[in-house]
Amino acid sequence: MRSIWNGNISFGLVSIPIKIYPATEDHSISFRQIHTSDNGRIRYRKVCELEDKPVESSEIGRAYEDADGALVPITEEDLAALPLPTTHTLEIEAFISASEIDPLQMGDAYYLGTSGAAGAKPYTLLREALKRSEKVAIAKYAHRGRERLGMLRVVGDTIALHRLLWPDEVREPAGVAPKEKVTVKPAELDLADTLMETLGEVDLNDLRDEYHEALEELVAAKVSGATPTAEPGERPAGAQVVDLMAALKESVRSAKEARGEEAGEEAETAEGEAGEEPEATVHELRGRKKAPAKKAAAAKKAPAAEKKTAAKRGGTKTAKAAKAAEAAEAEPAGKKQAGTKKAAAKKTAAKKATAKKQPGKRGTRTAS
Repeated sequence: MRSIWNGNISFGLVSIPIKIYPATEDHSISFRQIHTSDNGRIRYRKVCELEDKPVESSEIGRAYEDADGALVPITEEDLAALPLPTTHTLEIEAFISASEIDPLQMGDAYYLGTSGAAGAKPYTLLREALKRSEKVAIAKYAHRGRERLGMLRVVGDTIALHRLLWPDEVREPAGVAPKEKVTVKPAELDLADTLMETLGEVDLNDLRDEYHEALEELVAAKVSGATPTAEPGERPAGAQVVDLMAALKESVRSAKEARGEEAGEEAETAEGEAGEEPEATVHELRGRKKAPAKKAAAAKKAPAAEKKTAAKRGGTKTAKAAKAAEAAEAEPAGKKQAGTKKAAAKKTAAKKATAKKQPGKRGTRTAS
């Protein structure tokens, strides 16, 4: 690796001579622009407007254009003479938790190496201090004509530098989110959570740049004079979702099939009844034990069984009362009348017996 910046890390009164190396590389296949009629190369030349001829890179400098269009030349000597300590020094400002940095600020990554044997011990000191504190260092440095913000963290046995955007360089997301007011149901959130857990985690080392691989095969076929046989990939359908629950349910099923798992009953009952949450889908896929689920099911069945038993008992009593009523209605009319006459005769006899036992009262009533 070639270093792109030489200087020092300023850690209080400790100075660490370092070199900055790019930590990443681009594997993209680069293309050249051509004239489609004859395959001639299209090139861009840097031309001086006054002389109307190409200029070599060694003859090119920089200038600032003011509001009137006048060019003010700025030389390397001018930049080197700026009254900034960060011109050749990576100045550590503070140590903070990495969670305090907005990922939107993260930029290019670099490795910091020592410049000479004298920097080995202070370099190791800073590295071990960062490890033990579990913090990152925030630093400022000048690079490519401007002062930049950086974050130092430990990667293996090396200190890495991540270029950070200044906070005012991160745009506010105003007006980007959907303006329509929508309500997400708990059941939909549960299914989305289930889908996330079904997809699971992934080792980034297992992911491949399939577009790059397909492009390499295309180039190789073209170079060998063969006709590419690859069929164009299927384009995804539009983003219109008619039934969100059905789409989530199908996504869970597809994800489980891709992982070699069976969809199970959870995916079938995920949608559930209208307004109800698909409990079986969420709890089963979260890895909870099945025993509690069976107990819960048994607990739900028990009240239902008791209700059925009570209903049977009540039904038996009702059936007896109904039979008695039917028997009473089926009794002949003559028997009913005979029973009525016998009851009347008994009442008359009882009255006569009472009258005989009270002669005084009877005589008084006769005299009057």
